[in-house]
Amino acid sequence: MRTLYNQTIKNPKVFKQRLLYWAQQFDDVVWLDSNDYKAQYSSYDAVLAVDAFTSLQTDFTEAFERLKEYQQTVKDWIFGYLTYDLKNATEDLKSNNYDGLGFPDLYFFQPKKLILIKDEIVEFQYLKMLDEEIEDDFNSITNCHCEEQSDGAISHNPIKIKLRIHKDEYFEKVNTMLAHIHRGDIYEANFCQEFYAEDSTINPIETYKKLNKISKPPFATYLKSFDKYLLSASPERYIKKTGNKVISQPIKGTAQRSLNKEEDKLLADALANDTKERSENIMIVDLVRNDLSQTAEKGSVKVEELCKVYSFLQVHQMISTVTSKVSEDVHPVDIIKTTFPMGSMTGAPKISAMKIIENLEETKRGLYSGAVGYFTPKGDFDFNVIIRSILYNETQKYISYSVGSAITAKSNPLREYEECLVKAKAMREVLEN
Repeated sequence: MRTLYNQTIKNPKVFKQRLLYWAQQFDDVVWLDSNDYKAQYSSYDAVLAVDAFTSLQTDFTEAFERLKEYQQTVKDWIFGYLTYDLKNATEDLKSNNYDGLGFPDLYFFQPKKLILIKDEIVEFQYLKMLDEEIEDDFNSITNCHCEEQSDGAISHNPIKIKLRIHKDEYFEKVNTMLAHIHRGDIYEANFCQEFYAEDSTINPIETYKKLNKISKPPFATYLKSFDKYLLSASPERYIKKTGNKVISQPIKGTAQRSLNKEEDKLLADALANDTKERSENIMIVDLVRNDLSQTAEKGSVKVEELCKVYSFLQVHQMISTVTSKVSEDVHPVDIIKTTFPMGSMTGAPKISAMKIIENLEETKRGLYSGAVGYFTPKGDFDFNVIIRSILYNETQKYISYSVGSAITAKSNPLREYEECLVKAKAMREVLEN
């Protein structure tokens, strides 16, 4: 049981900033921020979960069964992540590529302290045993000037970013993938590459703040699990359940932005009418419809938006919205299990694409192209897609960010490479400047 306590706040932006600094005292932190992006289906402006009361950490073996058991036992809010490599739990697949980060395959925790922000109302939901701490914590956050005490530095040493796959090798690998497509093995696959730095340190919270300021996406995430960090500027929702409705919003199609308004509009219009980008998006929409149909009530899968262009600070994105309805006897974890990994990060057909991806990529994806989010006590959930993100293992002093693009029959290796650089721009800027 949780104690509920509501307070009105005068300046949500300042309160949110102080809240994030206050959270640094805990080993387990999940911060989800919409950046005031009033998107359809958004529930909160920001959510903070800290301090594990109970937790589940496991590798991919029977991971979904263990998550289902944990969620049913706790019957409370739980927050955590699913790595891409949980694909090995549902199909005969493997993940043998290099991993410099070492995140467990799945991690969820039941927070002792949960804080939800909507407009100017902050709602504290603390476990009963800690309810006496709510007022003190609210005052501590409100009066905290911790951001002023921060050294503001991201790194004391220059960070040298290396490429796991160099340009010529990238072209060779894309051409190999195109050969698979022309043979009919797959229609599309999301091919990713890692950028990394070894023996390097960063200030995680300052790095996150700078990345978030550059992009201001609707699914920003700061995750801390002891010595491992995710600093994410994700624009993409993976999947959400609210009542008996399930919503998936895959992104496929990217164009850079321009400071010139007329040119920027031309870039957005060109993306909306680009036959290659539209075909990429439609293929993934078909895959998502098929995935959702496994748990949906008959005839309930619908495409609410197809190939709609949304504009973010860094890029224009083509997003579709696919929904379904599920009956009460469908377990929420089964909805995730039958749709994971998300189609936008794999390809079609999904299993063939994942096998080819494993052979051509050089790095284990881990949390990149996985998901972070939460389950509510009622079994609703909301998860993003981990893209446009920096991952950091503080103990190993290893920093990583990966980017990818969808390879189809119409792909040009040079254009795909340039798209990756556009997507990588914000992360590189944050780390190198």
